[in-house]
Parts: sequence; structure tokens; C-alpha cells
Amino acid sequence: QIKDSATLTRDVLEQHFSDLKGTLKKLLDERLLSLLQEVDVIEQESIKPLDECQKLIEHGVSTADDLLREGESAVDGDVGQQNEKLCNFTKKALHIQLDSLPEVPSLVDVPCLSAQLDDCLLTILKNQIFRHGTVASRPPVQLEEFVEKPGGILVRWCKVDDDFIAQDYRLQFRKSTASPFEDVYVGAETEFMVLHMDPNVEYQFRVCARGDGRQEWSPWSVPQSGRTTLVPHDTAQPSLLPVFLVFFEEWTAGLEGYSLSSRRNIALRNDSQSCGVLYSKAPTYFCGQTLTFRQVLFGIEAVGQADRRDSLGVCVEQRSGDESLQRDRAVCVSTNGAVFVNGKEMTNQLPAVTSGSTVTFDMEVVQLGPCSNEGGNFKLRVTISSNNREVVFDWVLDQCCGSLYFGCSFSYPGWKVLVF
Repeated sequence: QIKDSATLTRDVLEQHFSDLKGTLKKLLDERLLSLLQEVDVIEQESIKPLDECQKLIEHGVSTADDLLREGESAVDGDVGQQNEKLCNFTKKALHIQLDSLPEVPSLVDVPCLSAQLDDCLLTILKNQIFRHGTVASRPPVQLEEFVEKPGGILVRWCKVDDDFIAQDYRLQFRKSTASPFEDVYVGAETEFMVLHMDPNVEYQFRVCARGDGRQEWSPWSVPQSGRTTLVPHDTAQPSLLPVFLVFFEEWTAGLEGYSLSSRRNIALRNDSQSCGVLYSKAPTYFCGQTLTFRQVLFGIEAVGQADRRDSLGVCVEQRSGDESLQRDRAVCVSTNGAVFVNGKEMTNQLPAVTSGSTVTFDMEVVQLGPCSNEGGNFKLRVTISSNNREVVFDWVLDQCCGSLYFGCSFSYPGWKVLVF
């Protein structure tokens, strides 16, 4: 482990500084080219009037020189030709203004180029470079426990550095050593249930943390392997299954405004102008089950711009054309924390949904009568929790509902939601 990690660290450092040198050289070359082009422009614009002035002076001197030679010729000729030559010379001299010169710019108006270079840049770069990068011998968090679950693994981790104050944790996994690690969880919890895992297949996990108020992540923990031998429960006939059944949640693929992960449990609101509600693949939420929406990171702690129509929730049916779940036959939470029941906003409000927030829906049947056309005989007690606060209310439906869809809607790109 020591040799492997040391070799990997050397490779990472060499690659990073090689990329850094290439980038710095490119930036310096671009800046040099920009300054040289600026010198060329100033030179060309400033020299043009001086060149024109010089041409006029040289033309005047040449004309005066020609006139002088013509006068000497008139004086040196015989007496018979002198009068005629002197007459022509006099007329020509009167038409040429030998006493006029073009306006020459004053010395203070003529540019004098020079390069102004701040030597302190080298000092700043030197100080930054000497402080750039660190080598850590021990990561502040380590994987602690793997608990087998049907079709998944509950992964737990803990801090091993008491002086390190963690703000967020980041868990990654991969199926084989030939595959790259991918994010499966980012948040403040110290455990996460990883689902959609093949039984009897070894997976590798690693975790890191971000310190309080910091942007960069800590070193990764030592990768550890985990597997589950428990086959996932069959979800073909949910009505016949026991109450501890675990359902795998998936978003519906194909909606233009959203991009899904390979397992379809993570939805990303993309840059498409299309706006609508993204529903679950099937009505897979059953009463007595817990449905959790997890707001995960997009980019560097990036979330999309909030809109009053944004929502996370459950509904009786899928409906095309809706821009939000804030409608009848649905309960939802807006990103500002407002709770809507059948399209009406409640007085109780939850904290705003931000990066790292968790919104949990729990439902139980409190009144169930025979289904009839009159309706009003099916009541669900709904508990919605978010950031250690919760609201509880009764949701009256006009029909019996054994299962519900879940959904989300966001007006602006940047929101990324994991459902589990």
C-alpha cells in the first residue's frame, strides 16, 4: 500500500506540474503576443503623420534644389539667353512657396514607447508556487463498515482526524479496477445506501471530505472492497410483497429538459429550453414506504437558479403539458420551502432547498373506504421532512390510490436530484 500510493502520488504530482507548466507557458506566450501587437498598433498609428510630414519636406527640398540649379544655369548662359532664362526662373520662383513647411508635431505629442513590467509578479508567483500543493500521509476520513442489503450495500465512514471539521463527504465506487470511480453520494451524512448492485460482485469504494469553509476536497481514503450476496427483491407484484420491500426508483427517460445517469436515479436539469415535469418511470411509491429526494452537487456547489414553479413531490398520475407539480392530485415542496397540496400553498413552510438538502416524504393510509364515483373517501397522512423540520397534513383524494408517481420540475438548468 505504501509503495503503490507513493508511486501514484508521484505520478499525480508530475502530471499536475507538467500541465501547470504548459498552461503557464501558453498564458505567457498569449500575453507577450498581445503586448507586441499593442506596440505594433501604436507604432503604425503614430508614425503615419510623421512619414507624411517627412515626404512633404523632402519634396520641398527637392523642388528648391531643382530651382537653384535652374537659376545657376540662367546666370551662366550667354547674354542673349540670360534674359529669357531669368524671366522663366523668376516666374517659376514666384509660384513656388519656398518659405512654407508642413506642421510638424511637437516633441511632447510624439509617442515614446516603453514596456512597464512589474517585478513583484515574480515574487507573487514564487510565493504562490512554494505554497502550492501538499502531500498528505493520512486522509481525514476512512471507510468504516459495509452492511449487505438486498441488491445494495449500506456504506458507513468516519473521521480519523479529530482536528478536521468536515462540511461535506464524497463517496465514490466502481465495479472493477479497470473502470473509473464515479460519484454516488455527496452530502453531510456519514452513511449511504448504494443500490442497483449486482449480487456476488466485488465493488471498490473510497471516500473523502471537504473541510468547513473550504472548496478543495481532502485526499481519498484507502479504497476498500465490498459486495452483497443478497438478491434484490422482485418488484413484479408489489401488492403481494412484505412491508420491508425495497424498491429501486427510476426517472422516466426521454424528457428533453433532463439528462439522466446510467442508473436513471439521478436527474440533471440541462440547458434545454424545454420545461416540464419529470416523472418516475412507474408509480413505484407505495404507502408505508419512504421516498427521499436528495439534492446533490452540480459542478462546484452549484445549484440552478430558483423559480417559484420548482417542485419535488408525488402525484396520482403523469400529465403532459404541466410546468410544475403545484397542481391538483399532487403534493410537493417548492425550492423556496413552500408546501403545496392539490395546487394550494399551505401556511406551514419548510427550509429552502439548497445544495445538500434532503427532502423526505412519508405517507400512510388513515382512511380507506370502498371506491366510488363520489370520491373523497381516500385519505393519506403525509409527513414531509427537510433539514430537521417537518410538516404533517392529511391529503384527501377523490379515488383510491395504491401507488403514486414521484416527480420534479425545475425552470432553470443546474439542478441535479438523486432519488432513492
